[in-house]
Amino acid sequence: MAKSVKLADIAEKLGVSNVTVSKALSGKKGVSEEMRARIVKYAEELGYKQPSVARKEALSRKSYQIGVIVREGFLDKYESFYWQMYKHVCACALENGSFAMLEVISNDSEANLFLPEILKENKIQGLIVIGEMNKGYLAALREKCSVPIVYLDFTEVDQKNDSVMSDGYYGAYYLTNYLISQGHLRIAYVGSVSATGSIMDRYLGYVKALTEHGLEPKKEWQLEDRDKETGFIDENLIQLPKEMPDAFLCNCDLTAGRLIHKINENGFMVPEDVSVAGFDNCIYPGLSNVEITTYEVDRKAMAKQAVEVLLNKLEDSTAASGTHIISGKLIIRDSVKRIG
Repeated sequence: MAKSVKLADIAEKLGVSNVTVSKALSGKKGVSEEMRARIVKYAEELGYKQPSVARKEALSRKSYQIGVIVREGFLDKYESFYWQMYKHVCACALENGSFAMLEVISNDSEANLFLPEILKENKIQGLIVIGEMNKGYLAALREKCSVPIVYLDFTEVDQKNDSVMSDGYYGAYYLTNYLISQGHLRIAYVGSVSATGSIMDRYLGYVKALTEHGLEPKKEWQLEDRDKETGFIDENLIQLPKEMPDAFLCNCDLTAGRLIHKINENGFMVPEDVSVAGFDNCIYPGLSNVEITTYEVDRKAMAKQAVEVLLNKLEDSTAASGTHIISGKLIIRDSVKRIG
């Protein structure tokens, strides 16, 4: 599902200013009746709601306790992608008069199918799972969990639960095409493809772009970046190929930063000798000496969608389940150099 509609979206479509749109929707003077009617009609078609109306609707909702779980392997010493995602979930829940509480699932609990304590103690009315967990654990959750579940940043083939995902496939496709537009025809992919569905989606987007340009992905240029059991990204697992490519596309910015460190250790410079692109637009202070070209994942929009989907399910148990894709955008920085 797309981002929430803003005044600027209506203004851009109709070729007027934000002020004109605001006046038209609030009934103020200074706008012709013809233009007011056009603006109101278009706003209704898009499903736009004025902030005051949205706040009233939020306040009219019941207050819910929302559980949030994430596997231990997705949280490390940095302000990680999923920490930031959780913060946005908390903020969106509060905006809707509800509250979110986090439980980190240890590797041991996941392996032995120990359910979250917040479920056992009946503390929550709904659950958001941030980041993909092993299939056995997800099956146990589905079987024993009596509250609605929303998956955030992954989905399952059976689609029994709602999912909210970033557009990893096309994000990587656009990034790879950007690298090719900069003259890079020898591009490696860095990411343990079988570790998560998100990493695989990004790999497939990379393959699509290469294929459309008559290029073939090389097996020796598909590099591992993490421990498949724990999910922790490990710089020691990233092995530079004997034949260096022109560019590396990484499945996330943390991997990109650690790859740049390894590249520098081996006597190469980024982007002078080789280009590097990341994914997520999640900056890790001090990890890299060069600003990384990346694809921004709209974490706030994803969190907002997940919370809204869950609240709708809590208020209407018959609501249909589905997968919601949230688009992002390219962020061009210094780690990619034009060649040729």
